Amino acid sequence: MADTIETNLATFGGGCFWCTEAVFQELAGVLKVTSGYTGGQTENPTYQDICNGNTGHAEVIQIEFDPEKISFSQLMEVFFATHDPTTPNQQGNDIGTQYRSVIYFHDENQKTQAVDFIQRLNDAQAFAGPVVTEVSSLETFHPAEDYHQDFFRSNPNQPYCTYVIPPKLEKLQKAFPGLVKE
Repeated sequence: MADTIETNLATFGGGCFWCTEAVFQELAGVLKVTSGYTGGQTENPTYQDICNGNTGHAEVIQIEFDPEKISFSQLMEVFFATHDPTTPNQQGNDIGTQYRSVIYFHDENQKTQAVDFIQRLNDAQAFAGPVVTEVSSLETFHPAEDYHQDFFRSNPNQPYCTYVIPPKLEKLQKAFPGLVKE
């Protein structure tokens, strides 16, 4: 009988989920990354629904990870290093509430870690401006449509992907070589 791995979940919104999904898929200990939506009031939102920014949802990724191989704290380190947590409702040219920087916690431990992590970043003036990343309880996660899953791997030549994602992956490789899958 095979041993089962006890996994945890983390849910982050750092702009376009194509970008964040591509980054977190590269980390050792990350078993699955699912693009989706959360934080809004529309039931069963679609990509078209959330694109207007009026549903309250954020584009997020939900990460299933092995805490024996990568910690929630390490996931947050990568999260803050691979997006701009100082711009409310914007990542690069993507503007709107759906692109906000947010950590949706799954339990009180994640909430405490996230709040403390942001406080340390702000105390250290780690960025040119204050970190505006929201910390909110995860209520309902809605997986995005199938065509959004594994988007970069399935569409590496899509213009947005070729322009925006490779620099994030290069930064990941340089900043976190010990966390990247072999």
